[in-house]
Amino acid sequence: MLHMRILSPAAMTDDVIDILDRDTGVSGLAVVRGSSLKPPGDVVLADVAREAGNDVIQKLRALGVHRAGSVEIDQVRTWLSRSGFDAEMRTPGSSADAVVWAEVAQRSYEETELNWTYLSFMTMATMIAAIAIVLDSQILVIGAMVLGPEFGAIAALGVALVRRRPVLLGHAIRTLLFGFGAAIVVTFLMALIGRGLGWITIEDVTGPRPGTAFIYTPDKWSFIVAVIAAAAGVLALTSSKASGLAGVFISVTTVPAAGNIALGLAFGVGDAIQGSTLQLAVNLSGMALAGWATLAFQQAVWSRISVRRAKAMSKPHRML
Repeated sequence: MLHMRILSPAAMTDDVIDILDRDTGVSGLAVVRGSSLKPPGDVVLADVAREAGNDVIQKLRALGVHRAGSVEIDQVRTWLSRSGFDAEMRTPGSSADAVVWAEVAQRSYEETELNWTYLSFMTMATMIAAIAIVLDSQILVIGAMVLGPEFGAIAALGVALVRRRPVLLGHAIRTLLFGFGAAIVVTFLMALIGRGLGWITIEDVTGPRPGTAFIYTPDKWSFIVAVIAAAAGVLALTSSKASGLAGVFISVTTVPAAGNIALGLAFGVGDAIQGSTLQLAVNLSGMALAGWATLAFQQAVWSRISVRRAKAMSKPHRML
């Protein structure tokens, strides 16, 4: 169930109410006249079945209420309502599977913002990955994977392509390039300091590392895992169930590859640089491709469901 809070200019309120009242996916509707100061107008509250969210939002956007006022959308985790249950039953699809594109787009813009927090997490994750490689510690590799914030920007690439958002695409590419670039540079400098202090030796970079060798030896399984993990991650982001994200973070070798690139640069080990760069490219391309394909499939499915809803809602009017 979704809860919508709409700040509507007085001149638009009747049209907003008409849109919400006519939609069978809306189970609750309230209006507080004259209670909005910015913009001057009214506050409209509505409970909407998640499966009907896209159609309702699209109609409100067509009306232009988001330009003159605002539309806020919240996920209701717990609710008790017979009319709400009936609205969900009337609406095709499943609430858990429903994709609210406005929610996905906003989250993608937030995840692709290049800020100090993002760069800090990326840098710290890459440094932990470099330490994990020196110690040949799989536990530290997993920690670095979980800490890395790059998946949001990778998923945003698919959102930008499917929803045709060139600005979002540019933000996602910039964030990934600057994020990985800054993390590798800082980790490279830290590796040089470790080398100068004698804490890291060439043997730590070139010697046998059975626990972390997969970081710089990409193969077909690297691509397959990236594709599956990204598809699972996108499903977790777009549905009302986000339990699958942790599995994505510890499945794909992006941050560890960046850490090994930094170590390779610090010690001039060409094989480490080449293998890790290829591993990073394979994983990023696999995740971006899988994210785009998953989102494109979801959009196609929900477009068909929206058509079914429109036909079902129009039948009573034709009989009248």
